Amino acid sequence: MCATCGCGDDDAAVITLPHEHEHGHEHEPHRHSHGHDGDHVHLPVTETITLEQKVLAKNDLLAQRNRDWLAARDILALNMTSSPGAGKTTLLERTIREFAEIPISVIEGDQATLLDAERIGATGCRVVQINTGAGCHLDSEMTYRALESLDPAPGTLLFIENVGNLVCPALFDLGEHGKVVVISVTEGTDKPLKYPHMFAAASLVLVNKIDLLPYVDFDLDKCREYAASINPHAQILPLSVTSGSGMTQWYDWLRLQRSATIEDHSPAT
Repeated sequence: MCATCGCGDDDAAVITLPHEHEHGHEHEPHRHSHGHDGDHVHLPVTETITLEQKVLAKNDLLAQRNRDWLAARDILALNMTSSPGAGKTTLLERTIREFAEIPISVIEGDQATLLDAERIGATGCRVVQINTGAGCHLDSEMTYRALESLDPAPGTLLFIENVGNLVCPALFDLGEHGKVVVISVTEGTDKPLKYPHMFAAASLVLVNKIDLLPYVDFDLDKCREYAASINPHAQILPLSVTSGSGMTQWYDWLRLQRSATIEDHSPAT
């Protein structure tokens, strides 16, 4: 169970779609003695922070297993996060079709349905779906099960499309190389300030749907300023998946991350 939001992953399932291409934590309540006379109702004292730390510690341990698994296969894995409707599935569809120089595989995360996995599968890309049930984020155990099912080829670029949510996915390491946050100009300039943990964890922020800037109240410069105040190291890249503006810069960024991954995984000389 997620200590942050109370969601559970008991119903999580990894679903493999057909493809054509081969390539007990026990928490004891504290009991306090009181020297007062009279009847008292003794309520259990919870330690949410302690529980959260232990949940995340277990997740981080499993995430390191994923990181080692990916490194052994020279796979670049990116954790794609966004609020619902920001356009990350459409971004992946176009990326798969245009960025053909590296084999791509996808892990899709949603609470229910196979809709996004079917869209990705229609591109010919290898994909598995994780349905989290009541869970609002992927975790490292779900990701490991998906990796075993997907079995991406060595040298693959792996996109992990997380559940649409800018809260819990920020806290859960999946073993990825980095987090890519996708927002859109229809969501408001102040997204970085409202969801600071997600933007603090980001390696790259993609501001999508910039073709709509003339029609919405969105200040791109102010959004950059807000994001930099949370995370001065994150790159900010405006783009439009629909028009193609900024996609070349996105592909250039992917190439740089791929080169860095190869260098990191090379044996020391």
